[in-house]
Amino acid sequence: MTASSRWVLSIATLVATLLLHVDTPARQKNPVTAMVGGTLIDGFGGPVIRNSVILIEGERIKAVGQVGTLPVPAGAEVISTEGMSVLPGLWDMHVHLMINGHADYEHWDKTYPAQFESVIMPASARQLLLAGVTSARDLGAPLEASINVRDRINSGKLPGPTLYVSGPFIQKAPYPGTELFRWGVSSPEDARAKVAKLAKAGVDCIKLIDQDQMTPAEVAAVVDEAHKHGLLVVGHSHRPEEIRRGLASGVDNFEHTGLSSAPEYPEDIMSSIRERTANMSRGPLYWTPTIEGLFNYEYLRDNPEQLDDPAWQVGLTPEIIADIRKSIANPDRLPYFQLTAIRRPTLARKFKQLADAGVVMLVGTDSGIPMKFHSSSTWRELDAWVNLLGVPPMQAIRGATYWPSVAMKADKDVGTVTPGKYADIIAVKGDVLRHIALLQRVDLVVRHGVRHK
Repeated sequence: MTASSRWVLSIATLVATLLLHVDTPARQKNPVTAMVGGTLIDGFGGPVIRNSVILIEGERIKAVGQVGTLPVPAGAEVISTEGMSVLPGLWDMHVHLMINGHADYEHWDKTYPAQFESVIMPASARQLLLAGVTSARDLGAPLEASINVRDRINSGKLPGPTLYVSGPFIQKAPYPGTELFRWGVSSPEDARAKVAKLAKAGVDCIKLIDQDQMTPAEVAAVVDEAHKHGLLVVGHSHRPEEIRRGLASGVDNFEHTGLSSAPEYPEDIMSSIRERTANMSRGPLYWTPTIEGLFNYEYLRDNPEQLDDPAWQVGLTPEIIADIRKSIANPDRLPYFQLTAIRRPTLARKFKQLADAGVVMLVGTDSGIPMKFHSSSTWRELDAWVNLLGVPPMQAIRGATYWPSVAMKADKDVGTVTPGKYADIIAVKGDVLRHIALLQRVDLVVRHGVRHK
């Protein structure tokens, strides 16, 4: 190498070294974003904070205050939330990412498992996020797909809500053709082994169904083993004996109102629920009623225009979209909903029984079941609670923000707009405490400090 060549190389090395030490936004401490001017519903249930200021640094909330008392740092990116309701990102505590509103489960389960992880579950997750759902509990899917999709979202490789997954259902015996995502148990020892396998794989909760077909010892083994691993047990409540055995074994969270067209829960069940909710040392008894689809089916049947909403098609292939459309072409003929007209009048009574007994209600939707899309189910559930069941809007919002975070032991990081927690925040034009249905058009979605909408 000549002297001149060595001189050129030395100069190039010096320049490169200097460039590496130039202060750029990526190399300085995390830049601050300020959300300024909106009415903040922080999730705790107290008075709203008007003219709010929320400072976000990196993934987390740095400070919360009001215009005039909390200054916005120089150089911060300012997002105006004037005229908007600002609230914690929503939770949906009962979703099924592996299905997308198709009406024929047998066909779906035969046709699409190869696309669950690569197409369908990521599409469902993205649709939830765009609808303002920044955390969700996925209850029932193949184990590997559940873990992989969850972890890809958490690492930033996929857009979606923070996921809490159960992996496969635990039940007495899987239905034919569903063995990929339903695991049967043959004894208490087998029940423990299956739960331990799920725990070792890294699931966030255990989903228990058809426990009335198990022996009491098998149900108790599922719950006890899950609790040994620090996992919440979520149990179906479609039938009276499912509830009885679930309560007896210590299930933490029941799903659905259930009991078909029966007018109310039997008194022995209500007595057991009241006894359970009175036991403060065990914490709250959670219930996810998933009622929106039952309330709205007949309206949707007679006014099917919303089935054309392109929001439920985001991320899906044209072939899948066409297949879903074909399956729901005649909403009035779907076997899934033929009892709905008889069940619907019983919902308010059952909901009131549970509320009066002291259970903590969580917003969840069963999103993914026939005609129930990830892009709209969550706000419709909130709307049903407020406008059909008379739940105060603030209480309903807490059922979709604060309480889910407590149930999933994530309240140190999410669930309220609080300094130190992740910046999971949504905003919508207008007053959601007066018009809860405004949540159908969320204007701003921030998850872990990143704007997705």
